[in-house]
Amino acid sequence: MITFDNLRDLLKSNRSVRRFDGSKSVGAEILKQLVELTRYCASARNMQPLRYRLVSTPEECGGLFPALKWAGYLTDWAGPSEEERPTAYLVQCLDTELAGNCLCDDGLHLEALTLGASALGINGCIIKAFNAAEVVRSLAIPERYKPLYVLALGYPAEKVEIISTDGTSRADIRYFRDDADVHIVPKRPLEELIIS
Repeated sequence: MITFDNLRDLLKSNRSVRRFDGSKSVGAEILKQLVELTRYCASARNMQPLRYRLVSTPEECGGLFPALKWAGYLTDWAGPSEEERPTAYLVQCLDTELAGNCLCDDGLHLEALTLGASALGINGCIIKAFNAAEVVRSLAIPERYKPLYVLALGYPAEKVEIISTDGTSRADIRYFRDDADVHIVPKRPLEELIIS
């Protein structure tokens, strides 16, 4: 039985990673196992309109990488070096022949995917900033599928740490790297999340 504490620990370990160990690959079978988790997610209208393009070969990963934008708050960083790039991706797409939008399904799926990855010792980075036309072209995605998110995956090559912030200014919630090169992620305190 999963306990509340187990779930909290898994959520805390489910951090966005932007530097990966390029020597450890994430294969297509693992990607399929992760996508299988999405079958158990709630779906608005039970339409289940999301589909996934699995990307795990070095050639496809290399072709997809230039279409992605990395870490908007880290303005002096252009993204992971070649040896620290993701070794796999899942491109989440809306099947436009099934629905015009996915309502809340995209977020539910992304949480299931990243939690599943975290349980396997893999981390991810959910990317919304990408060149959709280039993603479609590089992966030969059929026209009916509209890319919504790209989930970069791999074994982490960086440490990520959560800190608490008072959240009084926009700058307070911006992630950053400290002097030891640890990726720091400020989170608002519980009291701030509850409307009194």
